[in-house]
Amino acid sequence: MNEHDISRSDTPEKPVLNIGFMALTDAASVIVAATQGFAEKHGLTLNLQRQASWATLRDKLLSGELDAAHNLYGLIYGVQLGLGGAPATDMAVLMGLNQNGQSINLSPALQAAGVSTGSALAQRAHQSGAKLTFAQTFPTGTHAMWLNYWLASQGIHPLSDVESVVVPPPQMLAHLKARRIDGFCVGEPWSAQAVDEQMGCTLTTSQAIWPDHPEKVLGCTREFAEQHPNSARALIMAVLEASRFIDESEENQRSTAQLLSGSEYVDAPLSAIQPRFLGQYQDGLGHAWQDAHPLRFHAGGAVNQPYLSDGMWFMTQFRRWGLLRDDPDYLAIARQVQQLDLYRQAAEALGIDVPGEMRSSQLLDGQVWDGSDPAGYARSFALQALADAPLSAQQESR
Repeated sequence: MNEHDISRSDTPEKPVLNIGFMALTDAASVIVAATQGFAEKHGLTLNLQRQASWATLRDKLLSGELDAAHNLYGLIYGVQLGLGGAPATDMAVLMGLNQNGQSINLSPALQAAGVSTGSALAQRAHQSGAKLTFAQTFPTGTHAMWLNYWLASQGIHPLSDVESVVVPPPQMLAHLKARRIDGFCVGEPWSAQAVDEQMGCTLTTSQAIWPDHPEKVLGCTREFAEQHPNSARALIMAVLEASRFIDESEENQRSTAQLLSGSEYVDAPLSAIQPRFLGQYQDGLGHAWQDAHPLRFHAGGAVNQPYLSDGMWFMTQFRRWGLLRDDPDYLAIARQVQQLDLYRQAAEALGIDVPGEMRSSQLLDGQVWDGSDPAGYARSFALQALADAPLSAQQESR
């Protein structure tokens, strides 16, 4: 199948789509697809709709108000499994949108107290007295899982040693200023802006936890994908081309960062968006570096393949932290959610390589994840959910 065949025989059933996104740098490929002519090329008009929170975005996807959205990987799987405050609904991951580019930041008070390493944070977390409070962005989302994983790797139990609260990404800085939280895990540009405004430090990045980890996806309900396969395929093609465009050159990255800074999109200073968009980091502790695993949107298609193993990983973490009381059929569920056939058709029509369905990665604690034994992997960690640990920290906040 080539691009000409698709454009002639597979006209989108629904040519105008409502697409949700959050005010985050990693919404870039969706915003570029909608505004720079890529959607029109494939017979679509994309109406971008910025959302106030991940919970609101999820609810509008489920109601049909949104057709598809820039989405947290773990949110899609949480809804599939009936976790995080919504009824179980069959969901679909059309493609990966990005890898890397999230951060864990600490408050100015902790930084001033000399807490700027994992070991110092562990010592502080294990002291008697009030627990530290960390914010993430959604109960089953990527940021909750990165935060839990990293804290556990430092010997800090995320369910019993600290309090966890849910805060929408653009509100993180306000919560930090009001001293409601001691730290957060969030996507850019909010970590960079906190550092720029001398509101604490970046303690670690998500790519330091898992180099080239899965992050946001293009997600929808399975009903939408099944009822509108041509629209879904055209949408994948538009966003794939936008992803390729962004990664093509630094000039394209800079122009995209400028676009994102607009008030209708991320609505943040270019100075907070562009450096980390280009992989240029400073942590507020006097360190600056060019990251070896920066935010990336395409990488020849390696970013965009909806790997089965990526979807399965989030389910292993739900199991690890007690959100799932039993092991699901990891592979079968991933095969239902990941729209591999649609993605393959779109990628091949654009001449984009399609990697294998599984991939292997080593995380910061030495654990290797390849999807081969998900139940065993979920049980393999020294720190897991305690039988009597309250799950109130995982309750949804709007």
